[in-house]
Amino acid sequence: MFYIIKVEHRFGGGIVAKAEEFNLLEFQRKFGTEEVCEKYLFEKRWPKGLKCPKCGHGEYYYISTRKLYECKECTHQASITAGTVMNRSKLDLTVWFWTIYLVSNDKRGRSALAISQLLELNYRTARRLLHKIRHAMSERDASYQLAGLVEMDDTYFGAPRPKTDGRGTTKAKVAIALSKDENGNPQYARMKVIEAVSTDEIKRVAEEFIQKGSTISTDGHRSYNQLEDNYTHKSQNYYESNNTEFLRWLHVIIGNAKTYILGTYHELEDKFLKAYLDEFCYRFNRRFNTKQLFGRLLNACVSGTYYSVSEPSA
Repeated sequence: MFYIIKVEHRFGGGIVAKAEEFNLLEFQRKFGTEEVCEKYLFEKRWPKGLKCPKCGHGEYYYISTRKLYECKECTHQASITAGTVMNRSKLDLTVWFWTIYLVSNDKRGRSALAISQLLELNYRTARRLLHKIRHAMSERDASYQLAGLVEMDDTYFGAPRPKTDGRGTTKAKVAIALSKDENGNPQYARMKVIEAVSTDEIKRVAEEFIQKGSTISTDGHRSYNQLEDNYTHKSQNYYESNNTEFLRWLHVIIGNAKTYILGTYHELEDKFLKAYLDEFCYRFNRRFNTKQLFGRLLNACVSGTYYSVSEPSA
């Protein structure tokens, strides 16, 4: 038997983009119970009321014992997490909310071990939970393009650097692009794991990350030559240049990314490198709005698509 509460809501609406601001004490006071988290998530997803995804009807029952919303017209049932990164999760919303808060408000990120200890979760469950959140981060930034003045380079992640220029290493290769303002200060970053530092790979990364017509500064490696087709390309030999500002911010951010991965996660499987780089860029690109980080990441998880990780479910 289901216990059904009749509710006469009419709806429309979509996901609210605006993010509220919370410090730690405000967050702790506001989201202390499962009911409060559910109510908050409902209002985030359907600010004008729930609309049946099947028939579009605007009235529903709430089945409290199963936490489902049933359409009064066609009896279609949906959960508050349906169609989100949180879909099919057996974890309480309080666990999701706390993990999102902890991940978004620590510039070093949070490892699965740290989350499992803080929230008393199984390690593999915590790991899956974090991968789902990183998937939401990646989706949120996937369509953003850099514009204006952009620096571009490549680097690699792995063991100590061999006695080469780095481009011959067998370690994971990564292309990075960084936009700067008119004063030369860093704005936004994008990173991508690539198969090789080649003309074709670099061109594909540039077309994905950077608006055509932008000005791109690179070192003198030949793999960047074809950027002149769609961009204003400026290059110089990094090792022969006397300009100490040349690609300086780009290299600082590369160093920060390596420190972040080594310091927080210690060891990293190659297949997850993209996810960790996306997390780093997501946090870096929102570094000036620290009190909104929880709300913005929650929005990303709500609007993100369901993501299946090949481990026991979260």
